[in-house]
Amino acid sequence: MAQITSRNFRILCDFMKIHKFMIEIYEKDWRNGVPAPFLEYALSSDWMDKTRTHRWKLWEDTDRIAGLVFYENPVSDVYFSLRPGYEELAEEMVAYAVSSMPRVDGNLRFVIFDGQDAVKAAAAKIGFQQSSDYVEKVFDFGQPLSYPLPDGFHFVESENLSVEKIAECCWKGFDHEKEEGAWNKDAEHGYHMLMSPHMCPEDSVVIENAKGEYVCYAGMWWTPENHLAYMEPLCTIPKYRKKGLAAAALSEHYRRLKPLGATHMTGGGDIFYEKIGFKPLVHWTFWEEKNK
Repeated sequence: MAQITSRNFRILCDFMKIHKFMIEIYEKDWRNGVPAPFLEYALSSDWMDKTRTHRWKLWEDTDRIAGLVFYENPVSDVYFSLRPGYEELAEEMVAYAVSSMPRVDGNLRFVIFDGQDAVKAAAAKIGFQQSSDYVEKVFDFGQPLSYPLPDGFHFVESENLSVEKIAECCWKGFDHEKEEGAWNKDAEHGYHMLMSPHMCPEDSVVIENAKGEYVCYAGMWWTPENHLAYMEPLCTIPKYRKKGLAAAALSEHYRRLKPLGATHMTGGGDIFYEKIGFKPLVHWTFWEEKNK
């Protein structure tokens, strides 16, 4: 193996280099690690703790990134991105995660995808074992997605989008109103996310009712290098659920992005995605230390 150096992540200067690395190693089933928008969405959000990103670590072969260890949410969930051909780094990366990544109540959990065999082997070697898993669904644009928009609703043109109304829709759509009370009208986190270099508000989909209320929102992080329509987040406010709005929003993504070269779109683990044609593809496995 070439001479490899390692160092800790510097959030103010390393992000774009990491983004490029994740694009270069991307595979549809995430066998080399998460796609680039996964990390950018987290870093631009208000729900992720960014105070300990200095603990992330990257491995470099000259100026070429070979591997990255990082957390998302919670900080005790550790992810591994590893360039093919550098599998020998897996043991060192796993050892670093154990010694230096944040823990919650003393606990640490690895998130490893099928295909990351070297990482799985390194984790098992030091006493980690798989504790749970789930399969994320992905939509193949080789088949049609054409669920109609129900009567009484319409899509909002991108030039007319209101960040405040999107923020309110997300507050209600992710059940914060039920759990934490009425929306406080603070949309600053929405404006902050719009400043992300690869967020695509022009490709995001908003559905509005006849009263002018945003009732469904599907964000988009279009990644042309990978032909990937990375959809995040998706929500519908409670009283408008089970009316076909989310399926219509994702169909609109399909109509907009397929002509641009998109070949697939991310979804989630919920059965909803499978019902509208998404197929199981990305297998998440969660690993924990034995006897914890």
